[in-house]
Amino acid sequence: MPKFAANLSMMYPDLPFLDRFDAAARDGFKAVEYLFPYSFDKQELAARLKANGLQQVLFNAPPGGTDAASIAEAWEKAGDRGTAAVPGREAEFRAGVLLALDYAEALDCPRIHLMAGLMGEGKEREELRPTYVDNLRWAGAEAVKRGRDVLIEPINTRDVPRFFLNRQDHAHEILAEVGADNLKVQMDLYHCQIVEGDVAMKIRKYLPTGAVGHFQIAGVPERHEPDIGEVNYPYLFAVIDEVAQASGWDGWIGCEYRPRRGAEAGGSSAGLAWLPR
Repeated sequence: MPKFAANLSMMYPDLPFLDRFDAAARDGFKAVEYLFPYSFDKQELAARLKANGLQQVLFNAPPGGTDAASIAEAWEKAGDRGTAAVPGREAEFRAGVLLALDYAEALDCPRIHLMAGLMGEGKEREELRPTYVDNLRWAGAEAVKRGRDVLIEPINTRDVPRFFLNRQDHAHEILAEVGADNLKVQMDLYHCQIVEGDVAMKIRKYLPTGAVGHFQIAGVPERHEPDIGEVNYPYLFAVIDEVAQASGWDGWIGCEYRPRRGAEAGGSSAGLAWLPR
């Protein structure tokens, strides 16, 4: 059965962030992911992981900015969703990657997600592609020095209009162009279903290549628990398990969903009936 990681940015929203590690461990999770660690001290996060017997398996490089204050400003106020494909922000991107790698080292996290960013008004994808490829090539070279993978994620444009990367085939074309063995795709099945559908066949196509570094899940269309909505996740879990066993893939599935009862005390835990035990 696939291994599941709690996404602490979305799950347990009734609790302060640092208390969510304990909640995830109580619910039986052995790993966690989240969006950003930069508002917290690296040693404090490492201590929470160790105290709860948890692995850190993923987080995002900064969406913009270069320190805790400017990163929060970029995400919450400026609406930045990454800088990897944004011309003119190369220095900011590189500073953010180096900061993320420092956190990854401290948290023993094997991979970080490099968000592509938004296409500005009047900009076309092919115009931005050289910046994206150059930035990813640089990031892959820096990450391999630290023994880390870097990931790119196709995201649907209903949730994030004008996001640069939207399709699985496009992501794998980018990987081939960059040519870095430690650059992989973060395959979010929620986004994939919205943009493309035919999810099981895409798992069968791409997982055996070794180029999928991580999965994420959520119910479609409301992004609640995976047993709410139009996607048959038990079937997809079985497909992942089958293909993973045949190909030797041993990664994680991040639970990046908003619990339907998340605002209630204990609401995230109450919604875990879907979780295979």
